[in-house]
Amino acid sequence: MKFGYFTLGDNNYRDNPRGPNAYVLDIVDEALHAETLGMHSAWIGEHHFSTLGVNSSPELVLTHIAARTKHIRLAPAVTVLPLHHPIRIAEQWATLDLLSGGRVDFATGRGYDRREYAPFHVSFEDNAAIFAEGLDILQRLWTSDGAISHKGKYYDFEDVWVTPVPVQKPIPIYVAAFSRPTLELACKRGLGLVVAAGQASAMHGSLVATANLYREICAQNNVAPKRMITSYFIHFADTPAEERAARERQLRYHKECTSPAFPGDPKTAPENYHYFAKIVERYQTQKPEDFNGANVLLGKAQQIIDTLKEKVEAAGFDETILYFNLGLKPHGQVKDEMSRFMEEVAPHFAK
Repeated sequence: MKFGYFTLGDNNYRDNPRGPNAYVLDIVDEALHAETLGMHSAWIGEHHFSTLGVNSSPELVLTHIAARTKHIRLAPAVTVLPLHHPIRIAEQWATLDLLSGGRVDFATGRGYDRREYAPFHVSFEDNAAIFAEGLDILQRLWTSDGAISHKGKYYDFEDVWVTPVPVQKPIPIYVAAFSRPTLELACKRGLGLVVAAGQASAMHGSLVATANLYREICAQNNVAPKRMITSYFIHFADTPAEERAARERQLRYHKECTSPAFPGDPKTAPENYHYFAKIVERYQTQKPEDFNGANVLLGKAQQIIDTLKEKVEAAGFDETILYFNLGLKPHGQVKDEMSRFMEEVAPHFAK
């Protein structure tokens, strides 16, 4: 199993002394540190207007990182495809694939925050259909030997091709999934899967159940499963006081950052987002002691090793991307925990 660095750039906290510009620079430094440590990948989130995270342009941040690294793979976490024209996305990430020597892992989804859609005049209610059509265009542009034309409900163009072309043939594409319909979309398109450990467990019972469901749907569609990746929150804690602080940090992240972003009201949320209501309710009623191995890696190195083996390795996931910097965790502590993970935990999964 491989390991990567992951962040959504969360910074929407009450009485927050950390400005967005400083945090983006911290994220860059942490991704460069991940390369130095030998991590496999860097996954940088996309959010707009600081509704949750501060980084609106993962393609630019990752291009900067690409120029200063040689090995680490570069991925958005994730590109919210309905907010962009798929032709432009195809051009940008094909260019980064060329400049990085074929190091792009492209991950995409439709997001969950209505507040990010409104200023771009994109329908949040129709985003599933917009996403599916845009994904089809993206795949065709990256795999076609010549110009393509498209006439759909949301996009319409004639004789378009992408230059430069990707180095990878094709660029690996991963779909970020919470619900079964999105799992089905990934399977039917023959694409990889990215899930959040906590949400996958909440939706499907466990990471094992999520992986089995993905494989089952792929088999039903006569499609070979692709790589599976899960994100995980992580905190090292060697003492009861450190553990309590980590749990409180985790809870603050959910209450102040994710709960306001999730579509928690069934009266206003599209039908395919109604399950978020239960997620928001759980976050608002959670206590620090409620977090467990289903959603957070927390404790000493051996505890983290045991959780990864039981929850992730047993499910057959190919990669775990680790969310170190959340809840205003200090930058120095983040880098220390990254180093500790690669020294004390990663070697146990080398084979």
